[in-house]
Amino acid sequence: MKARTRIALLSLPLALAACATGRSAEPIEVTRFVAPEARAQLGDARLMVETAPGSPEQGLALEPYKEAVARELATFGYIENARPSAEQIASVSVERTELDRNGRRSPVSGSIGGSTSTYGSSVGVGVGINLGGGSGRTVVTRMSVFLRDKTSGEVLWEGRARLVAPAKSPLAQSGPAAYALANALFTGFPGNSGETIEVEVNP
Repeated sequence: MKARTRIALLSLPLALAACATGRSAEPIEVTRFVAPEARAQLGDARLMVETAPGSPEQGLALEPYKEAVARELATFGYIENARPSAEQIASVSVERTELDRNGRRSPVSGSIGGSTSTYGSSVGVGVGINLGGGSGRTVVTRMSVFLRDKTSGEVLWEGRARLVAPAKSPLAQSGPAAYALANALFTGFPGNSGETIEVEVNP
């Protein structure tokens, strides 16, 4: 069984959203993996943020998530650079799925897809979740980030986060979802390898 830790995390924009709509989302589920020998390489490096191959979200739809990842990593000393001068690459993948009250799913945008964790783990999508919001429909947003050494291609760190929000919640929208997911994903970065934490986004 995976170890689970619950962390209370609330930013002002999410607090306002929660006050306006009631229960804004389930706790964000976050799982991180880090190679033991790679910890010393994390942080304080030139970084390029890119779209991960096979990401269901592409182009402009992915930009809020890439920007949020770059912003969070900057707090750990990463400086965004173009590929020629970057030392590490952050690859970002996002999938957004809508569930009806019976758990039937359809993509919010893009195609349905996914990837297998480098370290043999994945974060699944829950079904049959009803957080309210009138129609009973929920939006599940999943974001994965891989940090690689640019020269060797070695994966140094991997993180996956899942946000489940009512379709009418602000957190079902890409902008607030990107902010919340990146904020949760890099809480306590790099984290304990293989541990799953739940990050509260409600007051």
